[in-house]
Amino acid sequence: MTVMMSRQLRTALRLSPQLKSGSARLFSSQGCLRKEIRDAYILSAARTPTGKFNGAFLNVSGPQLGAVAIKSALEKSKVPVEKITDVYMGNVLQASVGQAPARQAVIFAGLPPTIEAITINKVCASGLKAVAFAAQNIQLGLAEAQIAGGFENMSRVPYYVPRASNLPPFGHVKMEDGLIKDGLTDVYDQFHMGNCAENTVKKFNITREEQDNYAIQSYERSQAAWKASVFADEIAPVTVKGKKGDVIVSADEGYLDIKLDKVPTLKPAFVRDGTGTVTAANSSTLNDGASALVLGSKAIAQEYGAGSRVLARIVSSADAAMDPIDFPIAPAKAVPIALERAGITKDQVAVWEFNEAFAAVIKANEKILGLEGARVNPVGGAISLGHALGSSGSRILTTLLHQLKPGEYGVAAICNGGGAATAMVVQRIESV
Repeated sequence: MTVMMSRQLRTALRLSPQLKSGSARLFSSQGCLRKEIRDAYILSAARTPTGKFNGAFLNVSGPQLGAVAIKSALEKSKVPVEKITDVYMGNVLQASVGQAPARQAVIFAGLPPTIEAITINKVCASGLKAVAFAAQNIQLGLAEAQIAGGFENMSRVPYYVPRASNLPPFGHVKMEDGLIKDGLTDVYDQFHMGNCAENTVKKFNITREEQDNYAIQSYERSQAAWKASVFADEIAPVTVKGKKGDVIVSADEGYLDIKLDKVPTLKPAFVRDGTGTVTAANSSTLNDGASALVLGSKAIAQEYGAGSRVLARIVSSADAAMDPIDFPIAPAKAVPIALERAGITKDQVAVWEFNEAFAAVIKANEKILGLEGARVNPVGGAISLGHALGSSGSRILTTLLHQLKPGEYGVAAICNGGGAATAMVVQRIESV
């Protein structure tokens, strides 16, 4: 702190004694900048269908998927585009995507080039953290309306080849799979994220049967939800151009792609010494997709929120971190912080949406938080619906909002590689 800043702070404290107590919701010590922290609201939420790996979206870039979600969310919100000042979008696997992926999504969506766009990479939590950043702008009075979400096309991630300056003058060249290197590997222990899940199941005595039963439940729930048109209001169809004409993709691709009776028979995918229990079936899949939400201040929500299917107040959010190998249980550290900031208890939460990176993630966090029997992922999750990394955090928030009834609280929580997690508490409302 400079001498000038120190003098300004002392002067502010002398003129405003209430700042010493910390009771006032203020974020600046300078009178000219002093503002009260405001509420941020969600006016709309939309997501594309989640595509299978090398599936329907193979030739659709991540930013193009993001553009579909942004355009849909903005249309649903009824907020004039000129009210939007910033867009935050999560994107993890950015190799070969091109400069400023979030910026691309904004331009492809037809938004004015005067709207700023920021790309967020917090691995799997990117989309939810993007929403938190956008909400903070509104809460601090720096913006009136924002768009936030995320996108990913895991099918299009390239292989990496070392630069020529590092290559021998002749001989073979080794390529690396960018998807594995930058998306699925624990940098610190140099093994797959699935090995971290194996560490978790051993630590918390989670059986293979528990994991398989949860995976089967995820597929059964998502299949029932699609049959009942539960996702109809949140889906933004994607038009894919092909040699034989355009194809409209309007449903998730992977939720039927399973033989439930085969789940218990699959071999472990990561630890193969006879002790492994994490398989391809009780893990999330590799996917492509996008999601976006429109956020606004109280004034924006009052003017444009009437009739919104998902109108909600962002009550709180929190991040937490721990040892990288323990990333599967990081939500159990972030959730209590978010609940405390929200001023509610877990018993007041109507619906929980945890990202199903692995069945082990859900079973471990349920045990730690005491959520056995709670409404956790009632319509399925990433195991059956898919896990498009940069979108997953905002996708579970989108799905959560469409399940809540006015007055109900919901929690979205997602772990991320590196040993961290993000959680958010929202409350559905009928009006502001």
